[in-house]
Amino acid sequence: MEWKESSDRSLNRAYGKLHGLLAPAEQKELADEERAWLVKRDAIKTVTEKNEFIRDATSCSAAPTKSLTRKRRIVHMSPDSGQPEAHPKPVISSRSTPSVSIPKGSFEHVVIILKENHTFDCYFGTFPGAEGDSTLAHASDPPTGRFSNNHAAWLARATGAVREQYHQADIASYWAYAQQFTLCDNFFTDVASDSTPNHLMLIAAASPVINNPSSGSSPSFDLPSLPANLQAAGLTWRNYGGFAFPYVAQLKSSPWNVASQQFATDAAAGNLPSVSWVYPPQGLSEHPNDNVASGMQWTVDQVNAIVTGGLWNKTAIFISWDDWGGWYDHVTPPDIEQWTDGTQFRYGSRVPCLALGPYARGGYISKALHSFVSIVKFCEENFGVPSINQRDGSTDDMSDCFDFTQKPLGPPK
Repeated sequence: MEWKESSDRSLNRAYGKLHGLLAPAEQKELADEERAWLVKRDAIKTVTEKNEFIRDATSCSAAPTKSLTRKRRIVHMSPDSGQPEAHPKPVISSRSTPSVSIPKGSFEHVVIILKENHTFDCYFGTFPGAEGDSTLAHASDPPTGRFSNNHAAWLARATGAVREQYHQADIASYWAYAQQFTLCDNFFTDVASDSTPNHLMLIAAASPVINNPSSGSSPSFDLPSLPANLQAAGLTWRNYGGFAFPYVAQLKSSPWNVASQQFATDAAAGNLPSVSWVYPPQGLSEHPNDNVASGMQWTVDQVNAIVTGGLWNKTAIFISWDDWGGWYDHVTPPDIEQWTDGTQFRYGSRVPCLALGPYARGGYISKALHSFVSIVKFCEENFGVPSINQRDGSTDDMSDCFDFTQKPLGPPK
């Protein structure tokens, strides 16, 4: 078959290059592994298995001097020395991987960094071991064109979504986080629409709206919330630059609503609250048509501030993106709640989520179903505060992303 011949050529190119990197004693092992690829190829029975094999074989040969798979390692050429440096092969969870509740007091601080408007396939569709579509066109930075992401656009996404994606070189720091810590590839937005309803879900596990409010309006919703429950328990929180907190009546006038820029200052001083919701300033959110690389560097700066302040060993960090942004993702989200007109309300499209921290699983890809409300549940269990409603009461708690028996991981490299 033509696809078999093509994949054989890809593997021959990759393994031929690898032979030049290895000592003679190692080359026999390499030959054995190359034969194993062929056995795997000949055992393929389904279209999905075929597509995964083609993707793996193609990625193995696409840049053989930079990314070559051998044995249990992914070998990268160091940009400084030209010598191989190793990252562990991702550990992939089962969708039914057992997990335990987050023990109360596991972390003194939880930091939630929320960027904007990118699906999983857009950022991690080519990540090894992840459930991604690697066949999309290469996106420019900044992205060009028009992006629509409200509920109506989401319902029409099969024909209207932008089918483009970024590669490892474009978002190298995010990929490095995924290689060192945990990447969730079954993480969905809670609302099949744009930003505001999803921001509210991350605060209150609820949204009375399915679209962003009209420009210039300032709605007020009487909602119980995680910040209010934390405060009632004598714990602290801060909203660093989030626009939706003032939409919750009980939170609107809180002095704990502060500017985005304050986070790096507080973190570097070792002065963080129990839970921090962190939002980028204008131009650094990665919202189309912002520059993605600049937005990513802002995220890295926030993580580095946590390390500078000596808080790494006490902190769980979640990095996610608030909605689909008009980008394509090949996974159809579960339909578990409907809006008043009968259309899908929850869930929306997949977005990336990264879990960082000393007890985040290293090089792990979580296949468990997660959403923004799962992060709410994580905070509730960690700090021992009650559930807000049925959604967070019954949802997953992100616990499969953590292993409290492992040797604590160091900060990002």
